[in-house]
Amino acid sequence: MRLVIASDHAGFLLKQQVADYLRSQQQDVQDLGANSASPVDYPDYAEAVGRALLAGAAERGILICGSGVGASVAANKIPGIRAGLCHDTYSAHQGVEHDNINVLVLGARVLGAELALELVRAFLAASFSGAERHRRRLQKITAIEERYCQPAAGRSGP
Repeated sequence: MRLVIASDHAGFLLKQQVADYLRSQQQDVQDLGANSASPVDYPDYAEAVGRALLAGAAERGILICGSGVGASVAANKIPGIRAGLCHDTYSAHQGVEHDNINVLVLGARVLGAELALELVRAFLAASFSGAERHRRRLQKITAIEERYCQPAAGRSGP
């Protein structure tokens, strides 16, 4: 499976550990940064992961920041990205099976490295079930994205 991984400064060390683990498992991993623990902004890395997935450069992504919350919020602003912040293995695999998440988000200041690796394994081992109820719900999510991505008539400025 082709993967992309990125983090902000707070997630840098855990990102390195996860990427090293994935490479040891013969996974194709592209590291999109950050490249050090020097302060950077997580939205930049969330967007990089989203762009890579939408461009077809990878099938799934892993995104890491301090809590995971900010990176999750930022990634989910990108239409077509379904990022799930997970702290347990059930959510990591169920998020793929039911919600077809394509980005696993982790909080480096919340999780230890061993739990993070368990979550990554659960995320990568899971497949979307394709059950009708899950497809229906995902269609509704796509419809919401489409409604809110339409330019607002007469709107000017931020």
